[in-house]
Amino acid sequence: MTAHSRAQEQPDPTAAAATAAAGEETGPTPELVIISGMSGAGRSTAAKCLEDLGWFVVDNLPPSLIPTMVDLGARSQGNVARIAVVVDVRGRSFFDSLRESLADLDTKSVTRRIVFLEASDNALVQRFESVRRPHPLQGDGRIVDGIAAERDLLRELRGDADLVIDTSNLNVHELRAKMDAQFTSGDEPELRATVMSFGYKYGLPVDADHVVDCRFLPNPHWVPELRPFTGTSEEVAGYVFNQPGAKEFLERYADLLHLVAAGYRREGKRYVTIAVGCTGGKHRSVAVSERLAKVLAAEGIETVVVHRDMGRE
Repeated sequence: MTAHSRAQEQPDPTAAAATAAAGEETGPTPELVIISGMSGAGRSTAAKCLEDLGWFVVDNLPPSLIPTMVDLGARSQGNVARIAVVVDVRGRSFFDSLRESLADLDTKSVTRRIVFLEASDNALVQRFESVRRPHPLQGDGRIVDGIAAERDLLRELRGDADLVIDTSNLNVHELRAKMDAQFTSGDEPELRATVMSFGYKYGLPVDADHVVDCRFLPNPHWVPELRPFTGTSEEVAGYVFNQPGAKEFLERYADLLHLVAAGYRREGKRYVTIAVGCTGGKHRSVAVSERLAKVLAAEGIETVVVHRDMGRE
C-alpha cells in the first residue's frame, strides 16, 4: 500500500490510531472518494489532483480496509476531513470485498462518491504500448485480452459510479481540469455540470448522462466563409441560432434540464455530463454547448465546457 500524501502536508493515520487508543472522542466522519477504473485511464493523475487539493490519498488500499481508514479519519479530530482511496484491479482477491465495504459505509451514513476513469480500447492499447508495459490482467495473452478481462471485472462498479470520466481524448492537463472543476473546495454547489461538444463521426462520449443531437440544424461547414471558424466564433454562433427552431430548441431543452436538475438534487446526484453532438464537433455542437452552459450557469449550476473534438479535422 502506497500513500501519495506528503508527510509534511497530510496527517499521519498512525497518529489517528494513537489518538483512538488514548480514548479520544470520535470526530466528524471524513468525506470519502473512491477512485477506480481502467488501468491506463488516468487513476494516478486523478489521485494526484485530489492530493494537490488537500485530500489524504491512499493508493491500492485493500477494499476491506476502507471502513477502517474512515474510522481512523474520524478519530483524527478533524485533521483528516477528506479521504481518497485508489482501488484498482491489482487488488485481485481484495476487489471482491469492495461491495461489502461499501455496504458497511452506507450503514454508517458515510458521505462517499465513486469516480470511475474510463477510456476506449484503442486509447488504452496505445498507452500501454507507448510505455512498453503489459496490462496487469493480460497474462500470456495480448493487451486487448487484459483490457477485456478488466472491463468485465469492473462493469458493476462502473454502473455504481457517481462520476464517470472518459479520458480517451484527454491529456493530463485536461483530466486535471475536470477533477479540479468537480472537487475544488469552497462553497459546494448543489449540482455541477459538464457540457461537452462532440462529433458523431468520432463516436459518442461514453461518460455522457444526456446526449443532445444538433444535426437537425443546417451545417455551417457548407458555408464557405464560415467553414474555417468554430462554434466559439460570433459568426458561426449567429448563423446557428438564426436558423428556424434553434432558439426554441435551446429554450425547451433548458426547461427539460431544469426539471431533471431538480430531480438530481432530490436524489443527491451532484454531477451530470451533457454531450452535445453534431457531425464533426466543430460548429453546431460547439455553439449550442457554449450557449447552453450560459443558461445552466444562470440557473446556479456550476458548469464546465469541454469541446472534445474541436480541432481534430
